Amino acid sequence: MKFTKLTLGAVLLSSGASMVFADSHATELHFIMCGGEVREADQAVVDQFIADHEGVTVNLEAVPWGTCQDKSLTLAAAGDPPSIAYMGSRTLRQLANNDLIVPAEIPADAPYQPGVLNTVTIEGTTWGYPHAFSTKALYINCDLVEASGQECVAPTTWDEMFAMAQGVVDNTDAAGVGLAGKDFDNTMHQFLNYLYSNGGVVIDPVTGENKLDSQQTRETLDFYGRLATVSQEGPTAWERDQLKDLFNDGQIAMYVQGPWGYGQHNEDINQLVVPVPAGPSGESGSILITDSIVVFKGSGHEELAQELAQRITSGDAQYDLDSSWGLTPIFDYAAMGKTDLYYESGVWPNFTASISTGGPEPIVEDFKSLQSVFTNMVQGILLEDDTVDNLVTIAGEELDEAL
Repeated sequence: MKFTKLTLGAVLLSSGASMVFADSHATELHFIMCGGEVREADQAVVDQFIADHEGVTVNLEAVPWGTCQDKSLTLAAAGDPPSIAYMGSRTLRQLANNDLIVPAEIPADAPYQPGVLNTVTIEGTTWGYPHAFSTKALYINCDLVEASGQECVAPTTWDEMFAMAQGVVDNTDAAGVGLAGKDFDNTMHQFLNYLYSNGGVVIDPVTGENKLDSQQTRETLDFYGRLATVSQEGPTAWERDQLKDLFNDGQIAMYVQGPWGYGQHNEDINQLVVPVPAGPSGESGSILITDSIVVFKGSGHEELAQELAQRITSGDAQYDLDSSWGLTPIFDYAAMGKTDLYYESGVWPNFTASISTGGPEPIVEDFKSLQSVFTNMVQGILLEDDTVDNLVTIAGEELDEAL
């Protein structure tokens, strides 16, 4: 849903209502937590915050993702904003453009992983405190690869990945790779994993300039067309999480997924996790996606909300969340003096290796329009509706309109 900019009258109404709200609830912070649950690590921070501020209470409301972000926006537009909320970072431009949130006050020395702040930054202004972070990697079913007569080793380039997939198709009953092409947000995400592994850029985080119409995008879309020849049937009917079922059923040899995928696959699958292979114009990368804590404007509690946001997204609190939830580390925890680094073992290095070369989920006001840009382009090549050049040119024009 696209929220248009508030009219002047609505802004004045909002301001007046906010002052009344602040007077009658001077010490209660309304904290909306998207996702329908409150993680133990977050609850501990809130409890300590209340203990440290006599007379201050926090109304911590967990709301399912399907309605949470719209609820926060609607409350803010009606002049009864939450003090603070945990939301998808994709909403930040919409919130900022409608003057509903205030910039985040992130300490300059906060040791975020490279690229993380780009997921919450719009033309140089940081609007959210990153709080949950994910990257992606390539999962390979070594049983299928070896059954096709190939050695199951990490493909480091697109050509090597394609050759492995082709070998599976030629010598087994399985598809070589799972592709997402459904009209859904992770079709865009899947494409961006490859685009960022080819040195591509969508929107410059500093200038806001549209960079999609590029040689890197053309190379990526052309590769997608090649992968479609070795993928499952009808990729436009599939989204990423459905590919997990195909992987578990031995119907595809590989697909791109987040770190949570490792524990969702059948225990009897001999799976190999590797970084997304590099394209001809880049090096292995990943889409960098965050959810973030935002401080709303007009609650009357902005200062307290900023303090709570800083507490819940820093130091031990953030480490506890990342390690207990199984998230890609949002900070360089070694630089913070942590020694128990959970992400240095197991499959984790495959998800951290591409952080510095990854790129952000683009931030636009109308996310559905952004999603359509990529869905149209990807489906166009999967269905062989047009040429790579035309599809990328059209996508660039559509992104201009979305911006």
